[in-house]
Amino acid sequence: MSSPQLLVLFGSQTGTAEDTAERLGREARRRRLRCRVLALDSYPVVNLINEPLVIFVCATTGQGDPPDNMKNFWRFIFRKNLPLTSLCQMDFAVLGLGDSSYTKFNFVAKKLHRRLLQLGGCALLPTCLGDDQHELGPNAAIDPWLNDLWGKVLALHPVPPGLSMIPPGVPLPSRFMLQLLQEAPRTEEWHMPMAGPQGPPSELQPFLAPMVSSQRVTGPTHFQDVRLIEFDIAGSGISFAAGDVVLIQPENSASHVQQFCQVLALDPDSWFILQPREPDVSCPSRLPQPCSMRHLVSQYLDIASVPRRSFFELLAGLSPDELEREKLLEFSSAQGQEGLYDYCNRPRRTILEVLCDFPHTAGAVPPDYLLDLIPPIRPRAFSIASSLSALPGRLQILVAVVQYRTRLKEPRRGLCSCWLASLDPGQGPVRVPLWVRPGGLAFPETLDTPVVMVGPGTGVAPFRAAIQERVAQGQTGNVLFFGCRQRDQDFYWEAEWRELERRGCLTLVTAFSREQERKVYVQHRLQELGSLVWELLDRRGAHFYLAGNAKSMPAAVTSALTSIFQEQGGLSGPDAVSYLARLQRTLRFQAETWA
Repeated sequence: MSSPQLLVLFGSQTGTAEDTAERLGREARRRRLRCRVLALDSYPVVNLINEPLVIFVCATTGQGDPPDNMKNFWRFIFRKNLPLTSLCQMDFAVLGLGDSSYTKFNFVAKKLHRRLLQLGGCALLPTCLGDDQHELGPNAAIDPWLNDLWGKVLALHPVPPGLSMIPPGVPLPSRFMLQLLQEAPRTEEWHMPMAGPQGPPSELQPFLAPMVSSQRVTGPTHFQDVRLIEFDIAGSGISFAAGDVVLIQPENSASHVQQFCQVLALDPDSWFILQPREPDVSCPSRLPQPCSMRHLVSQYLDIASVPRRSFFELLAGLSPDELEREKLLEFSSAQGQEGLYDYCNRPRRTILEVLCDFPHTAGAVPPDYLLDLIPPIRPRAFSIASSLSALPGRLQILVAVVQYRTRLKEPRRGLCSCWLASLDPGQGPVRVPLWVRPGGLAFPETLDTPVVMVGPGTGVAPFRAAIQERVAQGQTGNVLFFGCRQRDQDFYWEAEWRELERRGCLTLVTAFSREQERKVYVQHRLQELGSLVWELLDRRGAHFYLAGNAKSMPAAVTSALTSIFQEQGGLSGPDAVSYLARLQRTLRFQAETWA
């Protein structure tokens, strides 16, 4: 095909932007356009000046930050010395993914669009603003936008003469071929993909950390099982500071692996070699070659995740059963999104459960398509809850075991938290693949800077690391606002905090929401102690930190702060808002929240 290449570049944190970028790639191939899909940081950005047509798909994370896999690109594209004609030969479009409950909704996409125009690029259409908060998710904005996009692209680069578009129901070739081996390979024939020089552990070379202990820290009648889990990291080369996170690579349960292999008629003991069909596609670096089917399903394919729309689209194309195919096509169409949401997203139905609901289709899926159909298991991030100065050679995390009911018979279970909770170091050695990366919180280096920390529930984890570290350095200006339901059920590390209070190293303020008629939360305690908070922030240059569930707590806390600035500091409403913005800009207000 001589048509020009379309380049799709994505910046993704949780996988949604990557999935959307892959969808663009498939839709481009259906229109006979040659297309490459790459993560922004794995593309040599200096080559952008030669690209005729680029679609950027980027998520916004945290407080308006770019995802980890586009941070290098972000620094490069905003260099002051780039000529303003750098991209004048490039047509582009930007598709953003965000959440409108955050103030900096789709900030990365909007800012990138402006910068590309500044550098001479020609925008094919306005930025697409996908919104997680929409009841149909980001697709509500993406579907009509893509329709317009393909209209513009085909006007510039029509389908070559003599060819037609490949219709939606026809599956494109799989990205890989699974070449089954007649017998299991001898051990000396196995090899993991070569990683670079032996540095600290990373995603490609995690450290298999022995689990030392896993103890429940909530009361026996409490609704949630929360665990304090400790790992031995001696000799691993891992070091970390307060605010860093540990990434853990979970695996599927043995019963799910067995069920999946049955439904898809796969032999878990068979072995295969993976080969890419296209020259510019490389095999997943996490898979060994050769690989067993059991390893692929248990360690790599995310069969317990809620499937995305692309899953139904591909499954429909592979289905030999007319009724099942019809339903799958409906779920993958723009018109069927409400039905898909009710069937899949609302009850949190998993890939494995969907395959069980479409047995004729599942039994006909060629193994070659497994990696196109099912996304890889992503590592899960946990705030590190201990300090190396207090616990040398050890790393602790606080894990709330995710389990809840929907209208489905089986309770929904968090893959990583339930896997970790199922491991029992008392029954013999247990090793967990992990590595560490910097988190979103950085604590002051100067010894006399006080810190105010607000960490309800498991949000207190990074602050325990910070307090341990600061106390070891002799820093006493530590103020912690901690909230939970009941003092005797989920007051994590109570004895430790009380001892630090006694030693004069910590000021502890608690909010137990269920112990009185009116619910009392951390934001109420902040208001009650407004004069102390204002004194620390305004007179003593304190840093303010917030960690915990992203739902309503962060907004309630920031609203409490702005009213403190008005009541205690005498600021007007707008001045209080800009005072908070200044704290954020100078990193004296930092937040780490999760959904």
